[in-house]
Amino acid sequence: MSSSDADLVVARPEGLYCPPGGFYIDPWRPVERAVVTHAHSDHARPGHGHYLAHALSAGALRARLGADICLQTLEYGEQVAHHGVRLSLHPAGHVLGSAQVRIEHGGQVWVASGDYKLEDDGTCAPFEPVRCDTFITESTFGLPIYRWPSQPELFCEIDGWWRANAAAGRPSVLLCYAFGKAQRILHGVDRSIGPIVVHGAVEPLNAVYRAAGVELAPTLRVSDPGVDAQLLRRALVLAPPSAQGTPWMRRFARHSDAFASGWMQLRGARRRRGVDRGFVMSDHADWPGLQAAIAATGAERVFVTHGSVATLVRWLREERGLDARAFQTEYGQEDEPAVAAGPDGRGEGAGA
Repeated sequence: MSSSDADLVVARPEGLYCPPGGFYIDPWRPVERAVVTHAHSDHARPGHGHYLAHALSAGALRARLGADICLQTLEYGEQVAHHGVRLSLHPAGHVLGSAQVRIEHGGQVWVASGDYKLEDDGTCAPFEPVRCDTFITESTFGLPIYRWPSQPELFCEIDGWWRANAAAGRPSVLLCYAFGKAQRILHGVDRSIGPIVVHGAVEPLNAVYRAAGVELAPTLRVSDPGVDAQLLRRALVLAPPSAQGTPWMRRFARHSDAFASGWMQLRGARRRRGVDRGFVMSDHADWPGLQAAIAATGAERVFVTHGSVATLVRWLREERGLDARAFQTEYGQEDEPAVAAGPDGRGEGAGA
C-alpha cells in the first residue's frame, strides 16, 4: 500500500498507525498507545502500554486482557485531543462497546470502522455513519453472495428449530461465538419455549452485557442445582464452536445441533461443520450493508481490510469511481480460537 506524508493512518508492522497522533488503532503487536475498536481478540491484543476504548468495552476488555490493564474510556461522541489530533468514538453496531474511530487533523477527517454491521440487534448501540474524507472498512463478507436475513426472520428460524426439538424431548445445542452472538441469541429468542443452558465460556460475557443494562434471557450452567436430564430435554444450549466434540457435550443425550454464523450462507458450510442445522447470523455487515455504510460516509477514498479485499476494492473503483485501496492487516475472519475448557465447561477464554 502506498501512502503519503499527509496520511492520517498508515500500515506499520505493529498495526494501523496515526503518525501525527502517535497512537495505533487495533494493533496486533504490543505498542505504547492503542485505540481499540472492540474487545474481540483479533482487535484487542494483550501487551499494550495504554488502551483507549469505549466505556461499554471496559468489562469485556478487562475480562479478556486482565483487570490491571491501563485503560482510558470515552463515551460515544466525546472528543479528546492528543498531539493535535482530535479523536472520538462512534457506534459500530458490532458488539457491546464497539466503536468507529474518527480522527481529525490538518483539515482531514478519517474514520477507522473496526468491525461493524448495520441492522440494530438490540444488544449494542446501532451503527451510525460518520462523514469523512477517508474511510477504513472491513470486508469479512465482501462478496455479493452474503445477504443476511432480518432479525425477525432469523429468530423465527431459531425458535422453530428449538420448539420442534423440545417437543421431541431433544436438547437443542446451538454453537455460537461466546462474545456477541451468544448475547444476541439470548436477547432475541422466545424464552417461553424452555430453559437456556450456557457453556462456561459464555456466562462471564453475559454478566458484562447484563451489567451494561442489556436484557438477556435467564441462563443456567450445567452444574446448577435442578439442571438434570429431564430439564435438558427441553433446553436450548449455547456453546462456543470449540466445545464441539468435547466431553462437555456428552451431557446432552440425543441432541440436535446447529451453528450460527455468516459462513452458513455458503453451500456446504453446514456439512463441513458436521451439524444438523445452520443459521445465517453475523455480527459483520453483509454485501449490501458494506455498500450502504461506505456510501453514507461520503468518503472519496476507502481503504479495505480483512476479508474479500480485492473484490470490494474492484467494485468500489469500477462501480462507484472511488479511490479504493487495500490495507494489509492481521485481523481474523469471523472465527474463534480454541477455548480451554475443563470437565465443568469453564472456559479459560473465548475468541471472536
